[in-house]
Amino acid sequence: MRNVVLLGSTGSIGTSTIKVAEDLPDRIRLLGLGAGNNMELLLEQTRKHRPEAICIADPAKARELRNVLGTGTEVFSGAEGLVKLATLPAADIVLIAIVGTGGLAPALAAIRAGKDIAVASKEILVMAGEIVMREAREHGVKVLAVDSEHSAIFQCLDGKPPGSVRRLWLTASGGPFRRTPKEEFPGITVERALKHPSWVMGRKITIDSATLFNKGLEMIEARWLFDIEMPRVSVVVHPQSVVHSMVEFVDGCMLAQLSTPDMCLPIQYALTYPERACSDRVQTNLATLGSLTFEEPDPDRFPALNLARRAGEVGGTLPAVFNAANEVAVEAFLNRRISFPQISEMVSQALSRHEVVSHPTLEQILAADTWARQEASSFHPTAV
Repeated sequence: MRNVVLLGSTGSIGTSTIKVAEDLPDRIRLLGLGAGNNMELLLEQTRKHRPEAICIADPAKARELRNVLGTGTEVFSGAEGLVKLATLPAADIVLIAIVGTGGLAPALAAIRAGKDIAVASKEILVMAGEIVMREAREHGVKVLAVDSEHSAIFQCLDGKPPGSVRRLWLTASGGPFRRTPKEEFPGITVERALKHPSWVMGRKITIDSATLFNKGLEMIEARWLFDIEMPRVSVVVHPQSVVHSMVEFVDGCMLAQLSTPDMCLPIQYALTYPERACSDRVQTNLATLGSLTFEEPDPDRFPALNLARRAGEVGGTLPAVFNAANEVAVEAFLNRRISFPQISEMVSQALSRHEVVSHPTLEQILAADTWARQEASSFHPTAV
């Protein structure tokens, strides 16, 4: 039995994690649940799974939950509450599925408290990969991947050292605009961009998939997670989303992890690692699939990949700027203030204007994040 603290329990990764826990009731106990402000779903989850403690962003809603739940479950609130959840003494592993930068402080707190962490929030390793991985080594804890791509690479590496790797290959579905001509990009609507061909995800990550910014973030994440320099991290478009990623070794051998797209699989692997638990949830029939195809991504239509490579190679505070500027840009697009191509333009402008700090402290990373949000918010497009 593993005691799991789940941060982001009401989001898409969080609800999938709860399905996994329900599939494996004698393997996984939900010790703590943290949510944004979806009080109704958090209350439903709490009543069903009876965690030791929960957390919600709004203190007023926390008071309301205390009144409803009584003394059986401790109720925390805000950023401090997430840290308290992440450091519960009985916790074995903390799964962080909070969108944005809110997962960084609880991730570091969990590591320092000797807890393994499972990372579904790309921002944690994109912003502070150097710090997070160093702290994990110092405290002897595991950092496990929940993203399907990084889980695939982790499974293919199977403990092999970085020196045995020629290249990591992250697969991308290509998103809904894989075949859309560049001249049509300014007319792409929010509604079209939110229709992903393979996955059902939250709004922000769905837009990131449409721009391929998600792949850019994953490239930087992989660089830190697997201690592989950016020149050895590449992306290939694979529309079927069955090969979740691949490792090419120095002898030319390639290993890939395949399965029908379902986030429950990488979540379960992270929570039960190093064992594999029986589950019938994911079924893959290769004969039915018929064929698997691969193609080069187009950097002209999807500049996010080159922007990410630049941020990852320069390092320091630049990946934090890449991440923060993209968050602001996606929000601006969803609110119809900028066009689809201007997401990349906004990020590129922020990267160009940033004065990079090498080997930054956490405070310098957070300062770069704040700067990037202000810089991106001052972007004035010529046309929408």
